Amino acid sequence: MTVSGISTIGLIGSGHIGSQLARLAVERGYDVVLSNSRGPETLQDLVAELGEHARAATPEEAGAAGDIVVVTVPLHAYRDVPVAPLAGKVVIDTNNYYPARDGHIAELDDESTTTSELLQTHLPESRVVKAFNHIRAAELTTDGAPAGTSARRALVIAGDDPEARATVAALIDELGFDVVDLGPLAEGWRIQRDTPGYVKRVGADELRAFLASAKRYRDM
Repeated sequence: MTVSGISTIGLIGSGHIGSQLARLAVERGYDVVLSNSRGPETLQDLVAELGEHARAATPEEAGAAGDIVVVTVPLHAYRDVPVAPLAGKVVIDTNNYYPARDGHIAELDDESTTTSELLQTHLPESRVVKAFNHIRAAELTTDGAPAGTSARRALVIAGDDPEARATVAALIDELGFDVVDLGPLAEGWRIQRDTPGYVKRVGADELRAFLASAKRYRDM
């Protein structure tokens, strides 16, 4: 069973999170098109593992092929994400800001914007939804459970387009997790690194409580 309108998931970035999401997606009957910054030939082992429902491509090709596209590259590389192939599409952003890795980004340091709002600005014709940024990659394939399971783990989404959020929520449910909808991208800070809900293995009610108690870095 797959989400209506989605048969192929494009992945721009195929590292820890991207490869795990690809495994989950193929397991659930989706086709995946994987890409990274180093070239399709570097992904052949992963493609071989995933089987006939996976292929490797360039980021532009993965973006064009996906009915929905996951951007899961280090934040400092977000400007390298191809713009034109993603126009009009729902784009999932998994990013977090780590200054030691990404360098300092002034508008994130002063908290005038969020990581996913940066990507949304870079992709003005896409509908960006923040998701999968607050779960350890390895837990994506171990912590999922069927809908209705007691104490099912919950994941957060945020996005400015309600229809896009609904699409991503349906996909996350299909992949094995309950969903807590934060609303607009600007609220995504509530689940950034060092907040109470970050990488916590909890259900929806507890996650909502963590989100409500989150504080900005300047107030910590």
